[in-house]
Amino acid sequence: MLNRLNRILEKFMPVLTPMSVIIGVLITAWLLPFTFLVPWIFAFMTFSGSLNASFYDLKRVFLHPKPIIVCFIILHVVMPLIALGVGSLFFQGDPYTVTGLVLSFVIPTGIISLIWVSIYKGNVALTLTIILLNTMLSPLIITYSLQLLVGSNVQIDQWEMMSGLFWMIVVPSIVGMLMNQLTKGRVKQSLSPKLAPFTKIGLGLVVAINSAAVAPYLADVSWKLISIIVTVLFLAAVGYLIGWLVSKFIFQWKYEDLVAVTFNSGMRNISAGAVIAITFFPPQVSIPVISCMLIQQLLASCAGFLLNRFSTNKLEQKVVKTG
Repeated sequence: MLNRLNRILEKFMPVLTPMSVIIGVLITAWLLPFTFLVPWIFAFMTFSGSLNASFYDLKRVFLHPKPIIVCFIILHVVMPLIALGVGSLFFQGDPYTVTGLVLSFVIPTGIISLIWVSIYKGNVALTLTIILLNTMLSPLIITYSLQLLVGSNVQIDQWEMMSGLFWMIVVPSIVGMLMNQLTKGRVKQSLSPKLAPFTKIGLGLVVAINSAAVAPYLADVSWKLISIIVTVLFLAAVGYLIGWLVSKFIFQWKYEDLVAVTFNSGMRNISAGAVIAITFFPPQVSIPVISCMLIQQLLASCAGFLLNRFSTNKLEQKVVKTG
């Protein structure tokens, strides 16, 4: 029954987050009292995803680190700088919106990207490694990137943010990987499939609760809100495009690695971003992050369709070098 529920939820992933945003806005009064649960739900989601990886997986992928390094540069250097530039150009004098845009593209790639990489037959081990490294380093990456890029405009409590991220992301990741390692992978077959549907339900709950917290800003549909959504859509699409171009034309990686790098360059752990925005910043900062929730799954679906359509024959790709 749980497997069937999980398959149903996977089919509805493109519309799950937009619907959760709408629900959060509509029943704000009911959801706001449950805001305190968000970090705990997110920690559960991180733990569930980490059950699929072990320390051996990290070691194996580290033998061919180039895709990891490239993906990290795209995620944490190229895209944050592009987001800062675009935000400063179109939202001058609005430090909260600029901060929200930078936050949306400085947070790590999300466990949800693993689902899309699996659907399109990408390199799952590479994806898990990128996600886990991103996740475990995220307290440092997010805190110091925000301080460097927008710290002069918005007050940031570095240590409180790092502590929150450590308990919400790093600890659950290590516990999940340890369980995988100690059971020699058995937990991946026994427990992980049972938790999978609850992870997706948890994603919807996190999105809905966070949306309720910023409902007053989303309910007022203005040209500014529309411009923020369009800007986020553009930036997210650029992330996918850069990942695909670099993988296909510069390094000429095989199809599996191309899929992994493309999705991980474009997708973000937007639930974590929303939690950070709601917890540590004024509500206006969360508007770009919530906007990203509206389009992320739909954009991932489009990216998968285009990957299938414009990739060359997979049998030919398997003999291309992986770098």
